Amino acid sequence: MMNFPPDTKVYLAVGTTDMRKAINGLSIIVSERMQLDIFSGSLFVFCNRAQTILKILYWDKNGFCLWQKCLEKDRFKWPNSPKDVMNITSRELTWLVDGLNINQAHKPLKYSMIF
Repeated sequence: MMNFPPDTKVYLAVGTTDMRKAINGLSIIVSERMQLDIFSGSLFVFCNRAQTILKILYWDKNGFCLWQKCLEKDRFKWPNSPKDVMNITSRELTWLVDGLNINQAHKPLKYSMIF
């Protein structure tokens, strides 16, 4: 499995993506549909309609990297969201690749005062 620093930004292209697309086609989706900087070092994650293939695209210093996982059985727990882009943590990405739901953890609470 890939290991990325915990502060790595991860963006899901919510919905489905044509997995015939390679680096060039996915880069256009990141730039135009997601309106994000493809050269930022962030990870951009795509899933097919059957939720059996994940592709992760990122820029690594001097070139693009494209990582793919194709399941023989089961499906990825790809989130449903009204948004076009969803920001998750690298830990949640690991869960997604491992077949777990990214919403399984307790959500952090942020309080501004103690009662």
